Amino acid sequence: MIRHLVLFQLNDGVSPDEPRVQEAARAFMELGDKIPELTHWECGWNITDRPIARDFAINSAVADRDALARYLAHPAHQAAAAQWRAFATWVIADYEF
Repeated sequence: MIRHLVLFQLNDGVSPDEPRVQEAARAFMELGDKIPELTHWECGWNITDRPIARDFAINSAVADRDALARYLAHPAHQAAAAQWRAFATWVIADYEF
């Protein structure tokens, strides 16, 4: 199994309440039902105000590297990620467990 973690940081001046940000969050929240390679899917907004915290997180899992590649290439994933590129930066970690 591979765990796929993503932490998003909104760019300066961008608010989580903006419609484009809410739409992008919704797009990610719906991915778990759209991509068969995902064996685990959860995401949500950070609930703390610690300076090292990021704004939004994805915690997901797939069976293997081939499934990860299919997930990353899936049109629904590509469309959701494209929305976030307009107003956020992120870090990713993929590891086997």
